[in-house]
Amino acid sequence: MNIIEHTVEKVQDPVGIIVGDRYEFFLSIEVDEEDDLYSEKGIYIRVILAVNNQDLHIKQYQIVEYDTEEQLDFELEDDELQLIKEYCQDHLV
Repeated sequence: MNIIEHTVEKVQDPVGIIVGDRYEFFLSIEVDEEDDLYSEKGIYIRVILAVNNQDLHIKQYQIVEYDTEEQLDFELEDDELQLIKEYCQDHLV
């Protein structure tokens, strides 16, 4: 999995459930054709990241297919989640 581009926005937690700051990332990714995540239409991952001091936590993520906006029912592996967490940490606004 390669992250090829992203957008990020700091968002407000309307109910105050998440401690610290909350960020929403949209990560455009590319994967090998043999990967279960592969789609000819392409996919992106929407990530909700909570940041409290130096602690970063992925609170939620959704894997979405471009064009159809259909949410794909896959779980990311630990190494993929770590890659995303490190990428998001490096690209905070």
